[in-house]
Amino acid sequence: MGLISSIALFLPAALILVMRLAGYKSFAALMFYYFFVFSYNLLTEGYITADDTLIQYWGMTNNVIDAPLMLLFLTYFSATSDLTRRMRFLILLLLVFATGVVVLRGFNVESVTIIMAPGLLAVFSFCLYFFIRQTKITIIHRKATGKALIVASLLFAYGCYAIIYIMFYLNKTQHVADTFLIYFLVTTFSSLLMCAGIIIERKRVQKLEELKITRRELSMVYKETKGRSTLTTPIDKDRFN
Repeated sequence: MGLISSIALFLPAALILVMRLAGYKSFAALMFYYFFVFSYNLLTEGYITADDTLIQYWGMTNNVIDAPLMLLFLTYFSATSDLTRRMRFLILLLLVFATGVVVLRGFNVESVTIIMAPGLLAVFSFCLYFFIRQTKITIIHRKATGKALIVASLLFAYGCYAIIYIMFYLNKTQHVADTFLIYFLVTTFSSLLMCAGIIIERKRVQKLEELKITRRELSMVYKETKGRSTLTTPIDKDRFN
C-alpha cells in the first residue's frame, strides 16, 4: 500500500504539470504539496535511501508546511477578494505561530504536534465550507463539477487525517502499522479522486481561456470598426452638404 499510495500521490502533481495548471492561480501550491508528501512516502518506504534523522526532519517539515500550502491552494475556491485576504492572513498567522513554537520548544515531534492542530482545524473547516458551496453550485447550476470533486477529495482526506492525528499524535496508539495502513488507503483514494477533479477542471479552465481570447478578439474588432466609422463620418457629412 505504501508503493500504491506513493504512485497515487505522484499522479495529481504530474497532471498539474502535464495539463499546464502549475501557473494557473494557486495550483502551484497543490503541486508542491503533493510533491512533498510523495517524496516523504518514498523516504519512509525505503525507495530512497536516507539517514533516519533526515527522514524524521523531512517528515516534521512536511507536517509544518502542510496547512499553509493547502490553505494557499484553497484560495482558488474563494468567491470574494475579502475572503482571499482573510485566508492569506490566516496563512501568515499559522507561519508566525509555527515559528514561535519552534523557537520556544525546538524543532521536534512535540512542537510539530502543537503546530499541526490549528492547521488541520483550519484546512478542514475551509474544506467543509467550500464543499457545501461547490456542491450546491454543481447540483443547482450543473457546472464546476471538477471543483466539487477536488474539494470533496480534500474534505475526505483531512477529515481522516484529523482522526489519524488524534490516534497517532495525541493518543499515541501502539497500532502504528494499522495507522499507516489507514493513512495509505485514505491518501490513495483522495489522490485518485483529486486526479478526476483536476482533469474535469482543466477542461473548464480551457473553455474559460478560449472564451477570454474570443472576447479579446471581439473587443479588438469592435475598436477597429469604431475607429473606421469615426474616420468616415466627416466624409459622409461633406457628401450631404
